[in-house]
Parts: sequence; C-alpha cells; structure tokens
Amino acid sequence: MRSSRCRVAVALLVGGAMVLAACGPGTAMSLTGARGASLTSTADEPDSTPATLASPAATSPTAEPTALTSSGPAAAPVPSATSNGAYRLITEPDDGMSAVYSLMSSATSSLDVSMYELVDPQAEAVLAADAERGVSVRVVLDGNEERKSNTAAYQELSAHGITVHWAPSQFYASHEKAMVIDQQIALIMTGNLTSRYYPNTRDFAVVDNVAADVAAVEQVFKADFDGVAIEAPAGGSLVWSPGSHGPLVAFIDSAQSTVTVENEELSDAAIVQALVRAEQRGVAVTLTMTYQKEWAPAFNTLSAAGASVATYTGEKPIYIHAKVIDVDAGTDHAAVLVGSQNFTQTSLDRNRELGVVVDDPAIA
Repeated sequence: MRSSRCRVAVALLVGGAMVLAACGPGTAMSLTGARGASLTSTADEPDSTPATLASPAATSPTAEPTALTSSGPAAAPVPSATSNGAYRLITEPDDGMSAVYSLMSSATSSLDVSMYELVDPQAEAVLAADAERGVSVRVVLDGNEERKSNTAAYQELSAHGITVHWAPSQFYASHEKAMVIDQQIALIMTGNLTSRYYPNTRDFAVVDNVAADVAAVEQVFKADFDGVAIEAPAGGSLVWSPGSHGPLVAFIDSAQSTVTVENEELSDAAIVQALVRAEQRGVAVTLTMTYQKEWAPAFNTLSAAGASVATYTGEKPIYIHAKVIDVDAGTDHAAVLVGSQNFTQTSLDRNRELGVVVDDPAIA
C-alpha cells in the first residue's frame, strides 16, 4: 500500500521497452551489486537525460541481511501464443491519464470497473458521462481498506445512476485495478484512479485485446460485482490473487538471462528466494524500489546473493508504485508481468489482484 514517507524514481520507457533509470534532482539512490559493493551519491542538479542503473550512485547498505525461506516452485502463467500485437502499454506519468480517460470514454455499450481506490473527479465525470449517454456502467470498489477514501466516489457515481458495489468482504483487500470496455478490451493497471498521485508516480497499464483474457476479466468482475465466490479462470496469460504466489515464482524461475523487477513492497520469502535462485544460476537480477525499512531484509538478502539492488528516497521526482517483473528483455522470448500484485503474502494470497503476462518483445 502507498506510504507518504517516501517518493522514488524508477522505470522509464526507452525505445518501447522497459528500462530502469536513475532519479532526478535532489533524490538519493542506493545501489548495491555483486559482493554487496556500494557507492554514495546524491543528485543535486537537474538532468533531463535518464541514466540507466549502470550509473554508479548509491548510499550505504540499509540493514543487516535476514535469512528467508522459499515455498517452492509452481506452474508459471503461459503467455498467449496470439499476444504479439494484441497488447499496448501505457506508461505513467509519461503518457498522461488522457490515455486511460479516452479508453473509458470510448465505451459504447458497457464499462465495468474494479478499483482499489477511486479519488479522481475527472474519472468520475467520464463514468457519469458514459452513463448519461446510455452506456451500462458498473463499478466495484474496495470497502475493506479504502472505504473511507472511496465513499465520495461511491455516492457521486450512484447519484448519476451508476450501480456501485463494495467488493466482497472475503478478501483482505480488493486491490485489483482493471476495467473492461464493451466486453472487447481489458485495461489491467498497476495504479489506482487517484489523481493526487498522477504527477509523480510511476505506473503502467496494459491494454489487452486478447479475447480469452477479456472474457476472464469480465467473468471475475461479474462474480465480484454480484458477491459470488469464484475460482479465477486458470491458464492463459492472466495471474490472479488469491493464488498468485506459485505463478509469480515460476515466472521468475523461467528467466534465462535477466530479471528486472520494480515493486512497491517486498517481504514475501518465496519471491525473494526465487530471485536469489535466479542470481545463483547466472541470471542477472536487478531490483528497483522505494526504500522503506520493512523491505530492508529483502534488499540485503538479494544484494548478498549478487543482485543489483537500487533504492530511492525523497519526495520527488517519482514514487515507484509499479508492479513489474521483466524477464529476458531484449531477446526473442522476452516477457513481462504487469499487474496489481505487491510482493507480500497478503497481496499474493489474501487480496483480489490481477496481473497479465505479455510476451511482446516490443513491450518486454
């Protein structure tokens, strides 16, 4: 979950692919690599040209390493064989939220939205306008963790004739951020519809045109909207929580050359050990995150294994909210997982979450 304690810089899109980049002015970065080596630097002057994390800039190690254990491998999600050309990546804040608003406004018959947090007057206005021109708009909002934040949107949308339901209480949180437009396009996001965070938050969204994916997202939305328990559809390129532990670990285990990770939270032992195993078998592992003391044991475990670990602190220029695992980038078998899952046991096993594996090298 988002914390106001830190703001961080992270992935930029370079030439269509995800590339980690150094932060901007006034932001400290910690970088450790093989044998836990570290250097110290703080960016004091603006730099309009992003530098990759190969650039040395770091602070001292964050904490003593903590031993973690693994829960073992499981079946990996399989990217759809028809996925090349079927996906489009939206990068925030670079692309601006107009790309998301345009998709929402494009609905002609139906728009179904599952959102952890909705505090965005413009998004609410788009949903209201859709409903007013005859689009069937349905919304599921988290009511366990974010009911207070979501109540205003719940009331505003309801006043415009939109049917809004609180998500099923069986989940610790309904942390999914997704929508289905006209039962033909799914939008799977790492970020919430919370406008105060847009200017300085790194997030991604995948526009998914694969029919099987869209049908599965719609199926789960309908169950959650109706408050009916459902086992999320197995197979395909989607990764659902509860139950995403095994697929995420197996996706990391599938890496042959590189694993690049960005996330907001990292405390899950199985994920950490999967990254350790990757480094031990010769896969280059790179992790970039916001520094918070809760994740320091994982940072140090990975650094001790030889992974490159970068952490940023400070209010600007960017806070890392993205949840991404990029495997074997630059190869013909590159794949990337983009979704709502943080790397905690709660997120993977107790929340409603959704991610998608994209095997398009232009994105991965």
